[in-house]
Amino acid sequence: MTTETIQPTRALHGTLRVPSDRSITVRAAILASVAEGVSYIREPLESDDTSAALSCMAALGARAAPLGSGCDSLGLRIPGLGLRGLRAPTQPLFCNSSGTTMRLLAGFLAGQSFDSVLDGSAQLRRRPMRRVTEPLRCMGARIEDTDGGAPLTLYAAGRPLRGLTYDMPIASAQVKSALLLAGLYADAPVTVREPAPTRDHTERMLRAAGVQLTIEAEGDARRITVYPPQAPLRALDMLTPGDFSSAAFFIVAAAITPGAYLRLVEVGLNPTRTGLLDALKAMGAMVTVTNLREEGGEPVGDLEVVGAELRSVEVGGALTPRMIDEFPIFAVAATQAQGVTLVRDAEELRVKESNRLEGFIGELRKLGARIEATADGFVVEGPTHLHGAVVDGLGDHRVAMALAIAGLRAEGATTILGAECVAKTYPAFFRDLSSLIADR
Repeated sequence: MTTETIQPTRALHGTLRVPSDRSITVRAAILASVAEGVSYIREPLESDDTSAALSCMAALGARAAPLGSGCDSLGLRIPGLGLRGLRAPTQPLFCNSSGTTMRLLAGFLAGQSFDSVLDGSAQLRRRPMRRVTEPLRCMGARIEDTDGGAPLTLYAAGRPLRGLTYDMPIASAQVKSALLLAGLYADAPVTVREPAPTRDHTERMLRAAGVQLTIEAEGDARRITVYPPQAPLRALDMLTPGDFSSAAFFIVAAAITPGAYLRLVEVGLNPTRTGLLDALKAMGAMVTVTNLREEGGEPVGDLEVVGAELRSVEVGGALTPRMIDEFPIFAVAATQAQGVTLVRDAEELRVKESNRLEGFIGELRKLGARIEATADGFVVEGPTHLHGAVVDGLGDHRVAMALAIAGLRAEGATTILGAECVAKTYPAFFRDLSSLIADR
């Protein structure tokens, strides 16, 4: 176990390119493996999660190779094997702690002609998997979970999976993506109705690969239908944008620091991911988007953030799934906002890498935050004068990084135990944070 100590800071200044998007990198590794031809994924994220995805695909026969070194050539070359070209793995596919990898691969492997087993770390084994396995069984998949979690055992599909129309009880991009990927091996269209929009990287990437896919809005809900491919999938050639979820920590750090100015470049601004921006702007944060453009079907831009006084807001409904991964750092912002901030419809936080309601809230309270969990979210009273303390990252990358940002606004040193967990998505987080602290 490693520790990191954060000292309070009076200023943040600088320009940063955060690591590339984890969600997009994992999806690209999977889809490129069954495309026709060679895919080029430039500037992919290098992290524990993406390494797990690439290792799983290599075990299935699709081995990625580095493009080379240098700013213009860094990336991956992935020779596609076609929809039916994967081979049976010789041992369980180890997803480490990546729920994205396990859930997407569950859908992807459900229609294959060989048996496979998906397993992961003790942390991943605790995460709920029946939200994926149950609808896959409705499609005819032969899949077994272990008391509702991993390991998952998938048996060879003797025939194409069946088409399905499925109403998701909880908005989840991972469940949606698993079913859409299973639809590549179905004999009829697969339709997923999500109660509120979730990240749509899978839909965008499937379209880029030539898969027919339709999206219909029904108020806040959406119906996404994928049709069985009538032609080989096209290879991908794409630049991976900076991960908005990683940028979120620095956005909040600057927003709550008087006099701060940060410029974050090449950040992915997919509207299904940027709910935090909407919430922060409603709080009075000064965030400006510049140089907006499109890369591989994904909106990308630069963000300029200036410190400002924040006010409380209420977050719920369709906004919640658009910022589900950002609630730990949003809670930190709320501790510095004037008034009472309320978050609702966020019960999903209990089953992330850690319990991000009771667990994270307990750690934030050690710093003096006035925050309480509710049945489906939390309430924060601010502004709060935080104080340094010894806190635990709980083995959760987003918890550890959020506590580090809180430490910048605390009086005295904040020591984070288990800080190594940031390697899941952002191995260089503490180095990058240190580079932006202007008063050292």
